Amino acid sequence: MFESLGRFVARRRGLVLAVWVVALVVGVGAGGQLFDRLRPVDALSADAEAARAERLVTEHSADGPVVYAVIRDVDLTSPDLVRSVTDTATELRKLPGVVKVEDPFTTRGAPTGADDRSTMVLVELAEDLAPAKLESLEDQVRNRLHRIQAPSVLVGGDHLAERAFGEQAVRDLAVGESVAFALLLVALIVVFGGVVAAGLPLAAAVVGVSVTFLVLLAVSLLGPVGEFSLNIVTLLGLGLAVDYALLIVARYREELAGGTDPETAVATAMRHAGRAVAISGLAVAVALAGLAMFAEPLLASMAVGGLVVVLLVTALALTLVPALIVTARRHIPAAGAETWVTRALARLRWLPRGSVLARLAGTAQRRPSVVALLVTVGLLVLAAPLLGANFANSDARALPSSVEERRAYDARQALFTRGEAAPVTVVATVDPTTPQARDYLNDLMKLPGVVRLTLRDEVDAGTVIIDLTPAGATAGEQSRAVVRAVRADRPAFPVLVGGEAAKVVDYQDSVVGRLPYVVAAVVLAMLILLYALTDSLVVPVKAMLLNALTFLATLGALVVVFQWGWGEPILRFDSWGALDLTTPLLLFVFIFGLSMDYEVFLLSRIREEYLTRPDNDRAVLRGITRSGPVVTAAAVCITIVFLGFATGGLVAVKEIGVGMAIAVILDVTVVRGLLLPAVMTLLGDLNWWAPRALARRRAQSPVARGTARVPGR
Repeated sequence: MFESLGRFVARRRGLVLAVWVVALVVGVGAGGQLFDRLRPVDALSADAEAARAERLVTEHSADGPVVYAVIRDVDLTSPDLVRSVTDTATELRKLPGVVKVEDPFTTRGAPTGADDRSTMVLVELAEDLAPAKLESLEDQVRNRLHRIQAPSVLVGGDHLAERAFGEQAVRDLAVGESVAFALLLVALIVVFGGVVAAGLPLAAAVVGVSVTFLVLLAVSLLGPVGEFSLNIVTLLGLGLAVDYALLIVARYREELAGGTDPETAVATAMRHAGRAVAISGLAVAVALAGLAMFAEPLLASMAVGGLVVVLLVTALALTLVPALIVTARRHIPAAGAETWVTRALARLRWLPRGSVLARLAGTAQRRPSVVALLVTVGLLVLAAPLLGANFANSDARALPSSVEERRAYDARQALFTRGEAAPVTVVATVDPTTPQARDYLNDLMKLPGVVRLTLRDEVDAGTVIIDLTPAGATAGEQSRAVVRAVRADRPAFPVLVGGEAAKVVDYQDSVVGRLPYVVAAVVLAMLILLYALTDSLVVPVKAMLLNALTFLATLGALVVVFQWGWGEPILRFDSWGALDLTTPLLLFVFIFGLSMDYEVFLLSRIREEYLTRPDNDRAVLRGITRSGPVVTAAAVCITIVFLGFATGGLVAVKEIGVGMAIAVILDVTVVRGLLLPAVMTLLGDLNWWAPRALARRRAQSPVARGTARVPGR
């Protein structure tokens, strides 16, 4: 099938190129409109209790979005300060859409900071403003607050922080693309020995990402598309396009080196590398479809974007890449051919020669038991910090420290909240004057971990809104314990529990409830795909176990780097003591999906060798030796992509970029280079065990026909 596709594309390359060029032009022209349609997407589903509580608070209280200004390093008795703040507050009250302004001089509603040299101005906006009007009003309020005559005026707010997240995501996208493209071009020139060959994977990446933006523009007409979807799309689009194109081009160059003509070389490359790419693409698509099974809108938005780009990139690799290869065949050197690049590299005598993976595999096969034990223990030790992991919703603390909204948040926390956690909000539908309501309030005050209870004023009759200040950090373990305690003891009247800690609890409960089904669906699909590739039942199970080790070790490393803050000096961020809630789920999908690239390519070459001569140890070593250089090159390229996105400012994006880079490095060196050959050597011919029917099918294949025995029952 794939060989026939390769020959068809080679003969009809003009048509194939024309179709993708048209798609690229339309994607570039129309896809840019997508940036104007991006919207913040909620992390929680609308039916979660915390989300319902938040809607009730909005419905029954007069509270709307708040913009605040932290005024620092001032003499609070200065006439100039009093006049400046008073004039600004008067101007703000005249703006349509401003509901209330609190300042320290005319309303006495604003607090004084812990240093006695700071204060705040709080501006409440109408709660029913359309998004565009709200943003316009926020900008007007911000501009007027900045006119206050003081050494330092920092303006922030929850909605302003959300906007800052979106704007930073777009900036990170531009930076990540630029860094990745520049470094990738250099790496690919070194790998392929020429500029033209190096440009083929990048051309596939550009087309894939551009056309995906066009598809997401159409999706945005049906529902919201989040800002972070673009980061996921670009991350996957660049990484997979380069990976897949590199595998096909490398196999084509290998066939050329054997004396095959270009068209036959393309067909052969498609038969082997093209098949591996198709299976890998399906695996990643299945993993992203599994991500969409979670009910949370943010995850669903990311999953849709990722699924679209994976399917497009896979189609590009199987059509555009072979068409480009045949078109540029005179400029693509055979493997091992001498070029200006190889001559330049030859002068660098300090560079390692030969396949790193082959050397690692040889070491593993000489002492498989020792290597398997040491590597497994090492990965489990690396995963150990995961036992103390703290997962929470990213807030303003996840913004770069250079962003004003982040600095305003930090200043407010340090000077006015004394580091207290954000409150757990309880919304009770009851008359506050009744004995039942009073008894319930007394019970809440007695809960372990509750520091203070506050009743909100200006609330509709028949409703009580209670803020419980918990001990510990915002959405930390103590805050979550308070949420669970309030929910465990429901009174006779309706009660909903919200707040930041409640959002984390609801998110965790939702994920834990669906996770077994998602994991089962993803793992089962990948087992089936690997079964189809290897004709073995043992190899797919082993592959899933190795992927699980990589996943756990990666999360453990991220806890050390981000939650403990060990990576702050190098990665230039400020740790906020947690990992983003979406990080483990995204990494699960990406690691199990993307590791299939190397799994499929290595196993397909090992299987080729085994079918030719059923000697397990020889097949493992020769398969890794022959595919090792291209797998190493692919790993280097995709790591460049991930680290390019780690240069951005958002901590959540850094976590994904660094996490995937760690996963790829571990996967290609420690897992594929040492653990895989060690385990396969220990298992021997048992690796290729299959039921009788499958063993007969393998024995009838053209490669295996006439060879030695085939294991099976």
